Order: sequence, then structure tokens, then C-alpha cells
Amino acid sequence: MTDRPPLPYDFMPTVPSFDLRSDDVADGQMMTDNQVYNGFGMTGKNMSPALSWSGFPAETRGFAVTCFDPDAPTGSGFWHWVLLDIPVSVTSLPPGAGHASGSGLPAGAMHLRNDYGSKDFGGAAPPAGDPPHRYVFAVHALDVPSLELEPDATPALAGFNLRFRAIARALLIPVYGH
Repeated sequence: MTDRPPLPYDFMPTVPSFDLRSDDVADGQMMTDNQVYNGFGMTGKNMSPALSWSGFPAETRGFAVTCFDPDAPTGSGFWHWVLLDIPVSVTSLPPGAGHASGSGLPAGAMHLRNDYGSKDFGGAAPPAGDPPHRYVFAVHALDVPSLELEPDATPALAGFNLRFRAIARALLIPVYGH
């Protein structure tokens, strides 16, 4: 796909980057069934990848983690994961931290509803035959410990607040298609 939609962060002020790593996903590489949705005709494990980050600004007061598919055939992309209010002392998430039970989340962190309609990580499920979609995992370093959003807030509202509160952002962009 040569005429790919832009990334959501192309429309936001430029901020410094920092290091984001994963043993489960890699830039430009195909994700495994672990990160594929279990539904919509897919039979994946719907497990969020392990993520770890470092090198963020000393002024960081908290983090948010998001996953967005800009290639989804919706006209507005597709939010797979919105995790807010991660304490500044937390610099990694284990595999499966995005489970709906919340058992893998750091104390105080919360999921917002993704575009599947659930409060968890929702894996990849692009239409069969589409070129591989990009899944933009972002860790946002924030100048506040919490965005102070209600649990019913939308991903768009989170994105609006992240635009004004992110002081740095790290991206990891694996792909998936079938």
C-alpha cells in the first residue's frame, strides 16, 4: 500500500522520542497470533505485547500507552488499546497486561473503551486480503501523573488530552495481515 493514511501523531506537535522495546513485536515485522483478536472471524490470543521503555525526559510525571491502526477501513482508523494513568515509576508492561480483568495493570492505571467496545487490548483483525495493517504502539511521556479522564471517556478525548500533555513519545509499529 503506497498511499497509506498518516499516523495520528503526524497531526500533533513534534515531541522528543525515547526508547521503546518489546520481545513480542518489532517495527515493520508481522505480529504473531498472540496479538491477533479472538473474534471478527479471527482466532488469535488477543494478548497485549510486553513493552518496556527508557530514556524519557526527567520531567515525566506519568505515562499512557495506546495502539492505533491507521489503515483500518473506517475513515477514522481503529483504536485497539488506550491505557492511561500509568505511574512514572512503571517502565514496562508484561505480556497480557491489557487483559480486561485489569490484573496485569499497574496500580491506578485504567483502560478506556477501545473501538471493539471493550476496556482492554483488542488485537489485530484486518479484513482478509488487505495489505498488512500498521499497529502503532505508542508510549506517551506526560507532564502530569493523570489525564483525569472519566472511565467512559472516548479514545478521541484521550487523544485530545495527550496532544497537550505529551512531552515525549516512543513508537513501535509492527504489522499484521492475512
